[in-house]
Amino acid sequence: MLILSRKIDQKIRIGENITLTIIEIRGDQVKIGVEAPKEVKVFRQEVYTAIQNENRQAARTDGSLDALSKILK
Repeated sequence: MLILSRKIDQKIRIGENITLTIIEIRGDQVKIGVEAPKEVKVFRQEVYTAIQNENRQAARTDGSLDALSKILK
C-alpha cells in the first residue's frame, strides 16, 4: 500500500487518466473528487462489497429453466 499525505486542492494521479483531488478535510472526514473516464467504475468500498455479495448470491441461485418456469407461474 502506498501512503501519501496531501493538502486541500492537491492531487494524486493514477495512471494516465485518473486524478484524485482532496476537496475538503473536516475532522476525521476527507472529501475526495475523482476524475476518471466513464468506462472506469468508481465505488465506495462498502458499495463495491455489497455488489460483489449480490453477484455471488445470484450465481448460487438455481438458474435452471424449471426454477424459472415456477417463478413465472
